[in-house]
Amino acid sequence: MFMGEYNHTIDAKGRLIIPSKFREVLGDEFVITKGLDGCLFVYDNNEWTVFEEKLKSLPITNKDARKFVRFFLAGAASVEADKQGRILVPSVLREFGEINKDVVLVGVASRIEIWSKERWESTSDYEDMDEIAEHMSELGI
Repeated sequence: MFMGEYNHTIDAKGRLIIPSKFREVLGDEFVITKGLDGCLFVYDNNEWTVFEEKLKSLPITNKDARKFVRFFLAGAASVEADKQGRILVPSVLREFGEINKDVVLVGVASRIEIWSKERWESTSDYEDMDEIAEHMSELGI
């Protein structure tokens, strides 16, 4: 399980150090793709396979389902960490996430989210958590 928040920078070549705690679970090769809310999602190969199977089970006749599958799969890339624990984030994903220099990596259970620091700071407003918590019982929490 992934948890925690780590601040890093991405270099001019698009390389990003993955924290060692995350690399222990990810292994040397894993998948990075477009995520929701303007961040990138990172999955270990096992979780990616589970997610991919769910995407494949969506009906091809449903326009929203096709768009949803396309969103995640078209931008997906298998990446490999080098000896320093760095990955090369593909330029299309850097552009999507508006990732230029300062980056925040966040562990969220089965995946990691990679955020530009600016986006993370603008979206990590938790002032409405009490209201959100009231609705979590509908989801079984």
